[in-house]
Amino acid sequence: MFANKSFRSTLPNTLAARYRTALQKHPFLLFGLPFILTIVGGSFALTPATALRYERYDRKNQQISHEEAMGLRNGERRKVDMKEEYYRLQAKDLENWEQRRVKRLPGEIDGILE
Repeated sequence: MFANKSFRSTLPNTLAARYRTALQKHPFLLFGLPFILTIVGGSFALTPATALRYERYDRKNQQISHEEAMGLRNGERRKVDMKEEYYRLQAKDLENWEQRRVKRLPGEIDGILE
């Protein structure tokens, strides 16, 4: 009742039909290898873009020195002499002081237990 013919593509001489038959014989060569080459090539192509991204990030977030963080320039710094600082601290009265609480904002918990 049914013919013993195997299924054949209706257009056996087209490029797609030839690729399909070759793909069955050499699947890695015609499918796996182009896939791997695309992934590796894309990696090499995107490397400069990634490097540019991190360079821009580094330029934006440069480390600043302690002086720059304090807002001091070379001319604005006060020279520190150890003897002068010693005598300046000796002149202060460190025995007579009183503890004061910092004023809190409205609604802020002040930590006093009642």
